[in-house]
Amino acid sequence: MPLSFAHDEAAVALTAQVEAFTAAAGALGDWELLAASRAHGWSRLEVVTHVRLGLEELVLGAVPTDEAPDRDAATYWSGHPDDRDDDPVPHVLWLRRVASAHQRPSAAVRLLERARDGVAAWLRTLPEGVAGFQGGRLSTGDLLATWVVELAVHQLDLDLPDDTPPGLPWTRATLEALAGAPLPAGLDDRTAVLAGLGREPADLGPAYPVSL
Repeated sequence: MPLSFAHDEAAVALTAQVEAFTAAAGALGDWELLAASRAHGWSRLEVVTHVRLGLEELVLGAVPTDEAPDRDAATYWSGHPDDRDDDPVPHVLWLRRVASAHQRPSAAVRLLERARDGVAAWLRTLPEGVAGFQGGRLSTGDLLATWVVELAVHQLDLDLPDDTPPGLPWTRATLEALAGAPLPAGLDDRTAVLAGLGREPADLGPAYPVSL
């Protein structure tokens, strides 16, 4: 199902979600950052490193274009670069090597804070329109929305008790658009997203879990 978001609304949502993820990561000490995350094969430290690298790629790699979009906030995920390789192990091990280069895990959080500041500055100058990114073209609202979802999912991956990322409603909408089926109305957004992604076991029918 098509899914799109307005530029200004998405910029506000991304700002809030970046701040929330950074605060969640900053609440973890060195030893806690070394614990396993909800993402298979990744520690919390590796989740933080992955997000920081992604935000840097967003700021440096999104290029305005006059061409029409060929993806929206949902279909972006069906052609996501992480899904183009059937063997995720090399990337997992590469990320592990990058993350382990820090003298202490908390150093990764300091770099994340710098990336957060860079995103804030970039958003203030980003013109509304269409941007090329990772081999596709999206409206700037949809591009920013994909990063609201990315950070909301990875904030859940940090596995903090009862943590509720602000981007969860958009994440739920994205999963439902990709699956072509609603998540159970009786589930709150946090529970629905974890179940819809397969991060927690649930019988949601053949459309789920969805991979982002």
